[in-house]
Amino acid sequence: MCRRANAWDNAAMESFFKTLKVERIYQVRYETRAQARLDIVDWIEGYYNRERLHTSIGFLTPVAYEAAMIAA
Repeated sequence: MCRRANAWDNAAMESFFKTLKVERIYQVRYETRAQARLDIVDWIEGYYNRERLHTSIGFLTPVAYEAAMIAA
C-alpha cells in the first residue's frame, strides 16, 4: 500500500531488494533471464530464508523464527 509522500511506507521491501542486489545479483553475471530467475529463487529459498541470520528477528533465520513462533 504505497502512499504518496511517505518514504518509509515500503521500507521492508526496499531493504530486501537492496540485500538481494548487493549479496547476489551484483555478484553474478546471468546469460539469460531464465537463469537469473532460477538463481534468484534458489538464493531466496535456499540461503536468505534458511541460512542468513536476520538482525530484526534476533539473529535467527526466518525459518527458525517462524518455527519458534509456532512452538510458543
